[in-house]
Amino acid sequence: MYAIVSIAGQQFKVAKDQQLFVHRLQGDEGASIEFDQVLLAENEGKFQLGADLSKAKVSATIMSHVKGDKVIIFKKKRRKGYKKKNGHRQQFTKIVITGITL
Repeated sequence: MYAIVSIAGQQFKVAKDQQLFVHRLQGDEGASIEFDQVLLAENEGKFQLGADLSKAKVSATIMSHVKGDKVIIFKKKRRKGYKKKNGHRQQFTKIVITGITL
């Protein structure tokens, strides 16, 4: 059984006991959260989508809040002496899917 769910504006294919890194979510470590924007669900070869999933939910537990790898942004204009170096680390939340209810 799996489902495609919208979490923080992105779509993820999730299954029970799967670990995901999603954009930073509100909540403390160990808190449980639910996502009700289920777009598609598959159970034993049968697919459900649209109005059939109005009551479907995906529950998860927040494991930790982490930072992603550093991305270096380097800008340069040749023959002008212009150089600019900048960096960015994205904030992520590690979650574990605890269940899918249809």
